[in-house]
Amino acid sequence: MATNPTYTISDLAREFDLTTRAIRFYEDMGLLEPQREGPGGRNRVYSARDRTRLKLTLRAKRLGLSLTEAKDIIDTYDSPRDTGPQLR
Repeated sequence: MATNPTYTISDLAREFDLTTRAIRFYEDMGLLEPQREGPGGRNRVYSARDRTRLKLTLRAKRLGLSLTEAKDIIDTYDSPRDTGPQLR
């Protein structure tokens, strides 16, 4: 059985040429939702979904959208079965 890939904050920072502080900011904005592991939940573990959301967030920023606008769009397409918001 294959496991889903996971990433550390350092993995994502390196891949997308960001600071870990920027990634934590995106998390505070609700764009990323890593799992917490280790003593006191100190270690962030990001999923493939988080990686994709980060990639889309950075793309939206390059297009001139605010983080709030990016989050609204990404959340709309992240909804499981409800296509109503997507159609609007």
